[in-house]
Amino acid sequence: MRSSVSRRPMIGRRVWHFVSFGGPGTAVYLCFVLAPILISLGYSLTNYNPFRDETHFVGLDNYRVLLTDEEFLTSLRVTGILTAIVVIVPNVAGLAIAALLDRQSWFFSSLRTVFFVPVVLSSVVVSVIWTRLLDNDGLINQTLRAIGVDEPPGWLSDPDYALYSLGGILSWQMLGFCVVIYLAGLQHIPQELLEAAAIDGAGPVRRFWRITWPLLAPALTINTVILLISAFKVFDHVQIITRGGPGSGTTATIAYNVLQTGFVANRQGFASAMAILMLVIIAALSGVALRLLQRREVDL
Repeated sequence: MRSSVSRRPMIGRRVWHFVSFGGPGTAVYLCFVLAPILISLGYSLTNYNPFRDETHFVGLDNYRVLLTDEEFLTSLRVTGILTAIVVIVPNVAGLAIAALLDRQSWFFSSLRTVFFVPVVLSSVVVSVIWTRLLDNDGLINQTLRAIGVDEPPGWLSDPDYALYSLGGILSWQMLGFCVVIYLAGLQHIPQELLEAAAIDGAGPVRRFWRITWPLLAPALTINTVILLISAFKVFDHVQIITRGGPGSGTTATIAYNVLQTGFVANRQGFASAMAILMLVIIAALSGVALRLLQRREVDL
């Protein structure tokens, strides 16, 4: 009897601790994450248009149309190519640069700051800078003409180059993030392991593949998942740099099409279905990437 009475204040304190510490975060999550998703899911089952008087329930029709919609399938292909570029290039380049900068001196510390600056720049600023640089008469083409290239590429105006130019800009902005994550991983590798391997006769390449690379697996997982999600939801760069062109949907990503369909064509129901489908694809790809990459993580 005495023990049950003494437990009540303890349970009360636990409930109070949960409400006081977890309550605000849970409320924010419910209001700004879960509720919008559920509202979008509801809209995706209708033909909602704010400028039309009546809204009808259409079931899964929006999803059925999406699976055969040429514009959506093109944006899916564009997003897939862009995601591949943004996941691979910053990961590879970031690892190489992190390995070079993993030294203790003011010079290399300054270089780390230089590489991280693009990450904190606004997407608008980055887009405007690169639009000027890659313009047909921009600094890059002027330099190419100066060294003898008569017809330099139309980096943003030629459909063969525009998507890869966009991928390059996104990769440039995300490179610093990957460098920082890989540097953190490199600095947590015990030097004793590398020194012991060197004493046993392992060369730099073998030490990298047998010790450094396996211990960098958590950094690779973090970078890959974050880059994947960032590439899928990119909108502002596309809007400012190419507006989905040149031509018909050359660089129009799914996120760009969601905004165009919802707020320009005023087809909120159809745009919501597109957004929900994009959410499902991101969740599925992130889950698969996490599962595959976490298998190769090792503990010290």
